Amino acid sequence: MERYVPDLHSDDSECCGCSACYAACPCDAIAMEPDRYGFLYPQIDQARCICCGKCLSVCAFKKKLGAMSKMTTKQYVPSC
Repeated sequence: MERYVPDLHSDDSECCGCSACYAACPCDAIAMEPDRYGFLYPQIDQARCICCGKCLSVCAFKKKLGAMSKMTTKQYVPSC
């Protein structure tokens, strides 16, 4: 089964920076990094991500946008 590294946000309007995804990640693959204005947004370390989808399951924005049904993805990673 192919698995993909989740796309947590494509732009700032898809994330509020609440860090729920960061807290839910079982392998510490998500870091909260500042953007150009100093607001924190999640960044996934693809080498550590196990593609479990827990970050997407706790994201209020993804639930609101209905993206969970599509399992929004960023990049295929064969090691997942």
